[in-house]
Amino acid sequence: MASASSRKPVLQWIAVAVLVYFLICAVGLIGSGFKTATGDEAKEMFSFATNPFAGLVVGTVATALIQSSSTVTSIIVGLVAGGLPVSVAVPMVMGANIGTSITNTIVSLGHVREKKEFARAFAAATVHDFFNLLSVVIFLPLEMMFGILERMGSALASLFVVENASMKGLNFVKASTAPIVDGAKHSVESLSAGLGGLILIVVGIVIIFFTIHYVGKLLKHLMVGRAKDIMHAAIGKGPLSGIASGTFVTILVQSSSTTTSLMVPLAGSGAFGLKQIYPFTLGANIGTCITALLAATAVDGNQAAALQIAFIHLTYNVLGVLVIYGIPFLRYTPVRAAEWLGATASENKLIALAYIVGVFFLIPGLCLGISSIL
Repeated sequence: MASASSRKPVLQWIAVAVLVYFLICAVGLIGSGFKTATGDEAKEMFSFATNPFAGLVVGTVATALIQSSSTVTSIIVGLVAGGLPVSVAVPMVMGANIGTSITNTIVSLGHVREKKEFARAFAAATVHDFFNLLSVVIFLPLEMMFGILERMGSALASLFVVENASMKGLNFVKASTAPIVDGAKHSVESLSAGLGGLILIVVGIVIIFFTIHYVGKLLKHLMVGRAKDIMHAAIGKGPLSGIASGTFVTILVQSSSTTTSLMVPLAGSGAFGLKQIYPFTLGANIGTCITALLAATAVDGNQAAALQIAFIHLTYNVLGVLVIYGIPFLRYTPVRAAEWLGATASENKLIALAYIVGVFFLIPGLCLGISSIL
């Protein structure tokens, strides 16, 4: 009996790993579905970005629709390599940071039936939103006035431009999920592009909800005893440990949406407090930059410009952490805002829905419409 009980946690961790694998596959299915449905027109989503403000909105909405900042930043890298001005691409990258946090916000809705759980989960999800919004408020005006990020990105890119040095093969996560993603794509080839792409997107969303639900259940069982101590040592030990953990895990899975979404059930269950999860979220913002850097090294054409926008993404996220977390009066502003919103949304669930629709779609859509008229 003792050996059977000792094997149970191991099997549960294996189950968590398998579910995380399918979660990453699901993100790939959504990206593939979007590309299949839109074809070459996917890039036209970015053609409206005629000014920095419009670029910010386009980056936000595009990432909210695709639910992958990695996909959007990779597209942006490709567009810059193809001639899109870097100055137009910078606000798009900022918008991608905002749009990517919709995934964990949607995941938090899985706790909607339990009032206290939902308050904690929704706060843990939206702290990412508030951090990214505050970062944009600080850095977009500075970038428009002085071009700080563009200059820093150019300086860093000049140090790393090497001909024929693609690191695309290092994306082992993409390679490991390719059999399932490619198999799903082949299974809908006989259908029209629009219908096939839509099916892939729907299947991906269903898998995300399924995996997150069961990952949450398994983690609740595992977050006791020694396993909980290990997780606390990695995430709850201190801010630097939390940031480093978030960065490392996100580099491994190459999806900040995945890593931050996995924190939501932990917050909802009360295993970790918001102030413990907050640094992990900041690390996820930094770790997600690896995808754009890998994409930039795989560019055939204008590699200098591609590397520049990739390094701008990295510099922006690192500076965001240093400035917001480094300045005491700014440090916990996102935490306080998220706690207030979580408590308010738990009292009235419609506020949570209005927040998601408003922040990620309605307000950006209206702003884009107004900016195009002007």
